[in-house]
Amino acid sequence: MADQFTEVDRLTETLRESLETAVNRQEDIGRQDVLTRIESVIQTIVIGVSKGEAPVLRVMNRSRWENIRFQKSVGLVLNNVSLVALRCDCPSSATKFALFLKVLSVIYKLVQSDSYATKRDLYYNDLQLFGSQKTLDFIVDDISCLLKVPRRSLHVLATSKGFLSGDLCYLEEDGAKVDCSSSSTAVPVSSNVNGIRNIVSSAKFILIVEKDATFQRLLDDDFCTRLSPCIIITGKGVPDVNSRLMVRKLWDALHIPVFALVDADPYGIEIMYIYKYGSLSMAFEAHSLTVPSVLWLGLLPSDIQRYRVPEETFIPLSQADEKKINSLRNRNYITCHPEWEKEIETMQRLKQKAEIQSLASIAPHFLTRVYLPNKLRYGGWI
Repeated sequence: MADQFTEVDRLTETLRESLETAVNRQEDIGRQDVLTRIESVIQTIVIGVSKGEAPVLRVMNRSRWENIRFQKSVGLVLNNVSLVALRCDCPSSATKFALFLKVLSVIYKLVQSDSYATKRDLYYNDLQLFGSQKTLDFIVDDISCLLKVPRRSLHVLATSKGFLSGDLCYLEEDGAKVDCSSSSTAVPVSSNVNGIRNIVSSAKFILIVEKDATFQRLLDDDFCTRLSPCIIITGKGVPDVNSRLMVRKLWDALHIPVFALVDADPYGIEIMYIYKYGSLSMAFEAHSLTVPSVLWLGLLPSDIQRYRVPEETFIPLSQADEKKINSLRNRNYITCHPEWEKEIETMQRLKQKAEIQSLASIAPHFLTRVYLPNKLRYGGWI
């Protein structure tokens, strides 16, 4: 069985050699440091009020590509960020100003008491005040960005939506042992990935799976043990922060290849890029969220023709798809990967997209017994 994966083994050795000298630049921030930074923000407001000035908070604008710089070894990082002024005397920002201070005060109490809460907890403590979970989530991220600390240092946790399975055991922060090796069930990604320790695994690679349906198919076919020891993880579409943190944590701990299995469509490609290089809104925390070595295992647009996927399973590109493709091709990280760019061009030329499930039209177990084994055996990734 080991001889079947010489290409994966070679890739593993290359990764380990390059990662031995790598330094994780994202440091945990001490509790006192976080408290000091919050106090500094409040002090600035108080001083302004004492001078008869209207209180103002200046937060980074995290929604503009102009504020982002691409760094190949890390991904999307903030660069020359423009600021947005939240004024208490301005009708358009007064509400957000008040919410910002409210959340900041809650975070201060959490850090001071060394206790934790989920974003969901904070939201349900005052539904009417926040109006929506999205509003609260955005403010928490803004505070993390303003204070220049990882979100985990704010003692505010996010509920995870991802799952993982495979050759993996670890301890949670509270000492609970987690065994992900059951072939029939998956383990939810921890809400406190940073607290995970004592990671033990003999996996040869990590496989990121875009969709839960495909993830379940791999579980049903006992993919993690029947083919080769590995770890599979899904963020169920666009990944949440904890799923991204988990992939990064495993990559740092195990130094093994990380592959992505996504649909051959522009949205699948973008999801893969989020794991690899990060996202616009979370660029301020790129150093702990991205895995720049992620490799595209499938489904490649060129695979549609190579494996003679039945045409009736193809889906024509919509106007939204074409718009997304053009958006992707305008991003500077695409040009760093000519092979990826070529695959995107192939999709655009064919004017067709295909889901991973389309491989089942060739044979029910084609994905797990032919497609993936051949890809891993012969180095069919880019």
